[in-house]
Amino acid sequence: MSENAPEIEDDTGTYESGLPGFLGTIDVFISKVEAVMLAAGVLLMAINTCVNVIARFVFGEGLFFSGEINRILIILITFAGIGYAARHGRHIRMSAVYDAIPVKGRKVLMIFIALVTSVVMFFLCYHSYGYIETLYSRGRILPALGFEIWWIYIWAPVGFAITGIQYFLTAIKNFTSKDVYLSTGVIDGYSDTESEV
Repeated sequence: MSENAPEIEDDTGTYESGLPGFLGTIDVFISKVEAVMLAAGVLLMAINTCVNVIARFVFGEGLFFSGEINRILIILITFAGIGYAARHGRHIRMSAVYDAIPVKGRKVLMIFIALVTSVVMFFLCYHSYGYIETLYSRGRILPALGFEIWWIYIWAPVGFAITGIQYFLTAIKNFTSKDVYLSTGVIDGYSDTESEV
């Protein structure tokens, strides 16, 4: 990786963005936002679920708002998770044809895939925003928590936008490098995990 690439710490050690300058800074910023959203969402869901179980056991009745909080957190984790998976090259791929073509063909195909996926993510971002506007106009509220339901769906366009940006940056990375990248920091290829055991 480049010596000038911004770095972040994640659960596997140091992560280098793989993009120089301003694009690398954007990449690192997005990764920090994803990490905070996922970590906070999973921790809060675990705490909420444990407290609800204890309340049922001790008091004979669970927290009336626990289900709604978990619903909010599931939406948060889902849409933050798609960006995280894109960043780490972890989305499911069907690569039989892709693996059979030469490296230059794979590079062109990866640029095409990243750009099309980016466009689709921004398309979904636009339509999810429209869905939120519809919910806002209806004025529905969550029965237990009492706030408007459109707030919990804000994570959908945010997640689609982050994923769209990530795929766009992946296309740029493939344009500017000699290797084929699944994301800005993950080079295409298979690791032999069985021999490491």
